[in-house]
Amino acid sequence: MSSHLRAVLRERAERSLRSSDQDFGPDPTAVRETDHFHAEYVQSFVEKWDELIDWDSRAESEGRFFIELLKGRGKMNVLDVATGTGFHSIQLLDAGFEVTSVDGNAAMLTKAFENAGDRHFILKTIHADWRWLNREVNGKFDAIICLGNSFTHIFSEQDRRRALAEFYAALKHDGILILDQRNYDAILDDGFSSKHKYYYCGDEVVAEPEYVDEGLARFQYTFPDGSKFRLNMFPLRKNYVRRIVREAGFASVKTYGDFQETYQEAEPDFFVHVAEKHMDDPDV
Repeated sequence: MSSHLRAVLRERAERSLRSSDQDFGPDPTAVRETDHFHAEYVQSFVEKWDELIDWDSRAESEGRFFIELLKGRGKMNVLDVATGTGFHSIQLLDAGFEVTSVDGNAAMLTKAFENAGDRHFILKTIHADWRWLNREVNGKFDAIICLGNSFTHIFSEQDRRRALAEFYAALKHDGILILDQRNYDAILDDGFSSKHKYYYCGDEVVAEPEYVDEGLARFQYTFPDGSKFRLNMFPLRKNYVRRIVREAGFASVKTYGDFQETYQEAEPDFFVHVAEKHMDDPDV
């Protein structure tokens, strides 16, 4: 990575740590660029993020899905590229996995490290942009997880393909990628009806879209103290994600709906894609 790019990333990281207010400019629905997430995950929002997740409720709703999926394939060395405040990294550490935790937002990584310390774990953290992941992360991994609807922060197809290529390159020859997303097909085609049973489990937090079109899903998060934050995300359709994952070189992609193998297309709140780098499993 060039010295100029390092300086730019460092400045964005410092800005997110300093900032308390989000900045979307005069026309929030016109903000459709990948790098804007630095201005969205400001310190004040990060400090409230765990209220949205509710770790205990999320652990109960997910059960051992990711743990059993990884262990069942013998994948114990995991790269968590969307660490956030650390929920999945810490769950996997507690289950005996070797985990490296990456995030593009410094405030999130700092909070994740604090959360791990509170639970008597030490995270191995790396601040990195997915588009240049392998410049910052060394070695090859059994599995990469990209969870929490994080992939939808990428707005350009070129950046999505570049990130997937970086994920592919960071995996061992028989590695797997686990990537999730909201069911944007249902939101775009039928309207929003999520009950937040699995991912965003905080009972006191309201998360709902305030604007949606084919190129933007702008969500508002309202907390019990009345504070409001927003995220601009790209509404990825399920079959598009499956296609570009395959085009990145993955041999097969299996998709779960809310952790179930069988589902009606409009029912799940979230899809989980499991991409195999080689052909052990048939495409589903």
